[in-house]
Amino acid sequence: MAAYSRPVGFPTLRVPDPSEFQAPKPHPSSMSKAPIRVAVTGAAGQIGYSLLFRIAAGEMFGPDQPVILQMLEIPVEAAMNGLRGVAMELEDCAFPLLAGMVQTSDPKEAFRDANWCLLVGSKPRGPGMERGDLIRENGPIFTGQGRAINEVASSDVRIAVVGNPCNTNCLIAMHSAPDVPRERFSAMTRLDQNRAQAQLAAKAGVPTTDVQGTLIWGNHSATQVPDYSHVTIGGKPAAEVIGDEAWLHGEFITTVQKRGAAIIQARGKSSAASAANALIDHVRSLTRATPEGSWNSVCVRSDGSYGVPEGLICSFPVRADGAGGYSIVPGLELEGFLAEKLQATVAELENERELVADLLG
Repeated sequence: MAAYSRPVGFPTLRVPDPSEFQAPKPHPSSMSKAPIRVAVTGAAGQIGYSLLFRIAAGEMFGPDQPVILQMLEIPVEAAMNGLRGVAMELEDCAFPLLAGMVQTSDPKEAFRDANWCLLVGSKPRGPGMERGDLIRENGPIFTGQGRAINEVASSDVRIAVVGNPCNTNCLIAMHSAPDVPRERFSAMTRLDQNRAQAQLAAKAGVPTTDVQGTLIWGNHSATQVPDYSHVTIGGKPAAEVIGDEAWLHGEFITTVQKRGAAIIQARGKSSAASAANALIDHVRSLTRATPEGSWNSVCVRSDGSYGVPEGLICSFPVRADGAGGYSIVPGLELEGFLAEKLQATVAELENERELVADLLG
């Protein structure tokens, strides 16, 4: 067997002794907190399987917040059997914070009184399908889910869309739920942000915690714009630390843009654990106050910032206030190279909106 060599750029890590690990314990006040209802679609899928146990363990909403998981799957025997198996495993974990479960193929039952709706499930791209075909296939799914959320979810509901193409699926769901404030809808580019942060850290040969301000603009697609120009590494500008403009303008951007396809080629399946992890980061970033001077990449409804047409669901730098509100960070300058790429990804978003115009009312 060939000897393993550590990839260049990755710091040497100490392997902890297993005795150092302790399962997090719920805060004593958790018994006095009312549970929140979290609806998850595609719950028996790969991402759902990686996600549900971590929500039940308190990683998304905190170690003192009980949750009721309301899990939705398609009305197919194999999918519902899979969901029953997942529910049995959740039971077997005896999570102190898991206050109840719902298993259903009915969106209204899944979204009833939900405080958070995590729209993970969507139809994957099949052989020979173009992106436009995928958008049209998924549109009716998110129309129906948006209507169900509008009808039965809690008055404080918030929605995070993961199922691809997530920006446009989020747009469809938002327009299908006219009674839900539009700022409650978001889609996920946090996985792309995490990927970009990891690539910059590896190139610089530092831990990911040294990389701050990583940012994704635009669409969650191959046109997305990973932005290094506002990143610091160890407190210094990333471009100065890395000192390789050709890499920053080329391999860095294309690696992040094509990472999902590379993972499918490598493992024969799409990103699952990393997507679930990013969704946890995404929700936590919207429910906790963003530290001063920082931001996170979140796809939200454009208010016209940075020249993005109002109403598009676009990834921006976002700061949360910790009380359920957020704002798009203003005033960041984009150099010509990145500004051109932002225009291209916005044009793609506009084209996708045209493809589903009949679903937007």
